[in-house]
Amino acid sequence: MYNTVISSILTHHNHHGQRTHLAFSLYSQILCIQTIKPNSYTYPSLFKACGSRSDHVWVRHGRALHTHVLKFLDPVEYDQFLQASLVSFYSKCGKFGACRHLFDQISEPDLGLWNSILSAYNGVDCTDLCVEVLFLFNDMCKGAKVKPNEISFVAVINACADLGAFSEGIWAHSYIVKNNLKLNRFLVASLIDLYVNCGYLELARQVFDELPKKDIFCYNAMIRGFGTHGYAIKAIKLFDKLELEGLTSDDVTMVLIISACSHVGLVDEGCKFFNSMKERYGLEPKVEHYGCLVDLLGRAGRVNEAMEKIRIMPMEPNAVLWRSLLASSRIHGDLEIGKVALDHLIRLEPGTSANYVLLSDIYADMNKWEDVKRVRRLMKDHGIEKVQGMSVLDV
Repeated sequence: MYNTVISSILTHHNHHGQRTHLAFSLYSQILCIQTIKPNSYTYPSLFKACGSRSDHVWVRHGRALHTHVLKFLDPVEYDQFLQASLVSFYSKCGKFGACRHLFDQISEPDLGLWNSILSAYNGVDCTDLCVEVLFLFNDMCKGAKVKPNEISFVAVINACADLGAFSEGIWAHSYIVKNNLKLNRFLVASLIDLYVNCGYLELARQVFDELPKKDIFCYNAMIRGFGTHGYAIKAIKLFDKLELEGLTSDDVTMVLIISACSHVGLVDEGCKFFNSMKERYGLEPKVEHYGCLVDLLGRAGRVNEAMEKIRIMPMEPNAVLWRSLLASSRIHGDLEIGKVALDHLIRLEPGTSANYVLLSDIYADMNKWEDVKRVRRLMKDHGIEKVQGMSVLDV
């Protein structure tokens, strides 16, 4: 009964804080009753709840739960659901070493466990982990007992997209088609990213067009593709189309469309999209949107306007914004704003040599060699060394 109630609370209430506390309160009651003890059905939903919360406190709760598993359960009691929940929990916490160690202890993982470990590395911006996904998938396919499904291929194709592994991605797409797997929105978004990253924009558009019912994730993937390759007008037309289909733009959509305008110098259009976020789409601009706006204005030489946007933004500007402004100042020779940007960067990143080097380059572009020497002396006084460049002969 306790297991049923705990699972019900966490399954049907989206792991809101109150519900999670209630579930753990019931678990604590189990520990206080001498006649019963937790079993393998007690823990999966609790691990899932801990992994779904970004708070470090809940990560600690999850790790404490793992010690309870070791204390209360005999290894023969570990079923696939419990093992999968542990693998998933550690993956969501970013503990990939623990995640892989637990997986390797399982003698005959089923499809759910294979998908858990593949998905663990999914979306992690690390080349080594993307390569690991492909090796794991290869191991999975060696046995005749487990056949990959759509979830497996989302992880594999995302890894191929991040690596730019076109041949492996084409093979995965072919397998999906030949084996009549369903091309759902997640697979389509992954395939679009694959073809965009590999430079095959027409193939990306073909995959997009063939999906009968598209969601905002598919539109975002295709808008990103057009923006990345400099087709801002096509990105804007696709943005208009998603609105005609009754879809609602999200924060990611607005970042992508403003960025697309920035890449080709459509300054007025980009500003219009930014200004419409709150009044038309009900979206509060975040630091990422201000970053795109500053980049848009800076590229167009409107450095003073970019500086003003940073000054009036409601949140604290991050290093990315100041570095973008500093780069724009260098391109357009605005030394005063460049120095303001550098002052903020030094406060945010006091040990980053690239910020000093960029200002030094601005002085050099303007033939102010005494100022170049002064910046180098400043670096020396702060104990900051310039990162050495590398020749192709060194590779």
